[in-house]
Amino acid sequence: MYLKKIELKNFRNYEKQEILFDEKINIITGKNAQGKTNLLESLYIMSLGKSFRTNRDIDMIGFGKDYFRAKSTSIKDGRELEIEISIGKEGKIIKINGSKAERNIDILENVFMVVFSPEDLKIVKEEPEKRRRFIDRELCQLKPVYYKNLGRYKKILHQRNSLLKQQEINEDLLSVWDENLAEYGAKIIQERSRFIEKLSEIGKDISKSITNGKEMLEISYEANVDKKESLDEQIYYLKKAIRKNIKYDIFRRNTSVGPHKDDLKLSIEGIDIRRFGSQGQQRTAALSLKLAEIEMIKEETGVSPILLLDDVLSELDQERQRFLIGYMDEIQIFITTTELNKELKKNMLEGKAFFVENGKVTEMEKN
Repeated sequence: MYLKKIELKNFRNYEKQEILFDEKINIITGKNAQGKTNLLESLYIMSLGKSFRTNRDIDMIGFGKDYFRAKSTSIKDGRELEIEISIGKEGKIIKINGSKAERNIDILENVFMVVFSPEDLKIVKEEPEKRRRFIDRELCQLKPVYYKNLGRYKKILHQRNSLLKQQEINEDLLSVWDENLAEYGAKIIQERSRFIEKLSEIGKDISKSITNGKEMLEISYEANVDKKESLDEQIYYLKKAIRKNIKYDIFRRNTSVGPHKDDLKLSIEGIDIRRFGSQGQQRTAALSLKLAEIEMIKEETGVSPILLLDDVLSELDQERQRFLIGYMDEIQIFITTTELNKELKKNMLEGKAFFVENGKVTEMEKN
């Protein structure tokens, strides 16, 4: 599949814009703070219905405006697919091929995208929350039911934590939240476990290729509670762990057990590279995770995802740049960069190049 066109109205610093893309390579260049990342953000929301930069939809509305509208045209299985998203006084409205979607979840499984930014290069060494977000973002694309379960879990977790902060705690109500938290938390743990097992298989091979066989990335799931084979067992043991920690939770006014405390362990030859890895190892691991993400989408859906590279090439050395670019022969790719340098031109013989200035996009000659 590939993205053919985007139409924007009042999106960030784009007052009105329509862009036709190449089905393979699209290079978006321009100085900083002109709108390059904003453009990629407008593409990404066509996949998940939300931004990779903010949790607040209203942040994407142009300054001084009261709404935005973004409409994409994609080609999938030889057919055109139109997705339109608008945010305004009436909230979020999503239309798929002209028909209004009843729920946000309905947008999933239409357009698959993977975004890779400088922030993702830090995923290995930064806090566990960043790695959980990586897992959740991918699973939400692949499994709409996971999107639903995660949303319910977060809502229940928020309600339980609010109850724990009260002066007098209703223990009967707390018990209800514990039951629900265990049910949805167990479903999340089971899906994450299967996902990470597959991610590990793919990531090993990719990291070996990047390093010419010198290093092999090991990926494992650090669950906050023991993983169990069946869902019923997982619910039982998670609920047991939650109740065991009830006094601690009341003292701390916060929930200490559950998948919101999970992590992704990344190691090479038994060394935890989250803490002890070199910068090169950490960047190889981040690149491996992203490429494994692409492979998983291909395997699970039979569709090649669209790749968004947001100013990330400048953060990679030439060897990793060449590996990344060479890996992308079969998918549509969008690259933002401050300049169209010789190395990039040499590797990108086909496709289109665009120049962004103050929220205006013009197509340019690459040569």
